[in-house]
Amino acid sequence: MVETRSTMAPIGMNAPNFSLPNTEGNLVSLRDLEGAPALLIMFLCNHCPFVKHLQMELADLIGEYQGMGLVAVAINSNDFIQYPEDNPDRMAEEVSEIGYTFPYLVDEDQSVAKDYRAACTPDFFLFDDQQRLFYRGQFDGSRPGNNVAVTGVDLKRAIKSALKGEGSPRVQNPSIGCNIKWKNENQPDYF
Repeated sequence: MVETRSTMAPIGMNAPNFSLPNTEGNLVSLRDLEGAPALLIMFLCNHCPFVKHLQMELADLIGEYQGMGLVAVAINSNDFIQYPEDNPDRMAEEVSEIGYTFPYLVDEDQSVAKDYRAACTPDFFLFDDQQRLFYRGQFDGSRPGNNVAVTGVDLKRAIKSALKGEGSPRVQNPSIGCNIKWKNENQPDYF
């Protein structure tokens, strides 16, 4: 299992636009998400052990904060031809099995991952009410096999601050996970 760290995109950057199909084939765009007091864009996939390690707690955390105004979407940018566990049909199964209450989108050409400077799964990007980057980093310090409890403490703290209109957290640690599975010769130059 090769670990990849998030690129830590610049705080304050505007959320890059996107329009992607969800697991039911309906398009979801950034414009559809305007007006949210906090917007969480997550890069996930189905087969990554780092995602599997926290997916139940992530689903619970998002479900809790959606009631307070958080809007969340997950994006799968992996090459699902080379990694069939990440294909759209399997993504739909994941939504049902885990109980995701947010859209799970397919970034087939991987352009949205590049626009967000996403590097790994999971990779979290939390935006404020103006869709400016407020937090990017880890869910918490737990990783497969490190015996640290999965709590979501880092992301939870950032979401609370964003919903209250407070300042961005000073300490932001990179997310660590599997690298995004880029298509041949599609790997971005930000590595």
